[in-house]
Amino acid sequence: MSRDIELKENWERVVQFLSDKFAEGDVLDLDAILYLIGIQELGQGLQSFKKDEKINLMHIAICRLLEPYGYYEFDFIDPDGWPHYKTLAALPSLKAGEQTVLMKEAIVKYFSSEATQ
Repeated sequence: MSRDIELKENWERVVQFLSDKFAEGDVLDLDAILYLIGIQELGQGLQSFKKDEKINLMHIAICRLLEPYGYYEFDFIDPDGWPHYKTLAALPSLKAGEQTVLMKEAIVKYFSSEATQ
């Protein structure tokens, strides 16, 4: 099976699982999934977040997802319990579609590794 087809099928499984669990069957988009990962990584449970906190949650998710690729490294948790990452390498210049593929691949890997822990 080609890598693209495998990624597409794995991505669809992740989206279906998360949509069923968190969106009452509505299909979650990439940003919503990043938000959920950010909440998971924050580890403080579901609560109401302000707009800037939602953006920070998505940033946490992106850092966590790209950590295995060598772009970020976990640094510390601040007094409010928010994780912080340091940049190890600059992200490559990618077209929008390439960025989406990278994020989908990272999300599939994240949920694959979380399922085995």
